[in-house]
Amino acid sequence: MNLPDYPVPVLGFAAFSGTGKTTLLEQVIPLLKTEGIRLALVKHSHHDFAMDKPGKDSYRLRKAGAQQMLLASKYRAAWIMEGDGETEPDLFELLSRLDTASLDLVLVEGFRHQVFPKIEIHRPALNKPLLCSQDQNIIALACDAPVAEECTLPRLPMNEPRMVADFILGWLEAGATPRTPKNSAAT
Repeated sequence: MNLPDYPVPVLGFAAFSGTGKTTLLEQVIPLLKTEGIRLALVKHSHHDFAMDKPGKDSYRLRKAGAQQMLLASKYRAAWIMEGDGETEPDLFELLSRLDTASLDLVLVEGFRHQVFPKIEIHRPALNKPLLCSQDQNIIALACDAPVAEECTLPRLPMNEPRMVADFILGWLEAGATPRTPKNSAAT
């Protein structure tokens, strides 16, 4: 599967670690939900994590050797797949596991090196380079201060999640395609 064939729009939030992607998404998601957007989120982590608790049945069965496990209740369902500890997860494989019939949008945190539309989150105080200078798939720049580097993308104030949500809504209404870069004032 390649992304243009995916049945719902996919939009990423890309940044260096510690920039505030999760915090911004935590604020933007409820705003999109109040607008009636049904969304899923795919998050990449560089760290090991566990969804099940030691001693619980799901943990015991996974530790016994189950490579994949689906845990379900009337409240939620979780799919757990063991990785090999070396191979990074494939975004397109993960997307194929979502129930797209019940979605309007998939947001992705991380996977910044993959080819799909993204909003870059940037904090100039962290002294990291802009990703958009190397990634033509970045459609907007959300930052918390003026950026010294040249950038012609739309600028979004990352401390104003309503403006970020409105940008996403506009992107969806426009057909969820990459926007033509625009000159805008730094925020």
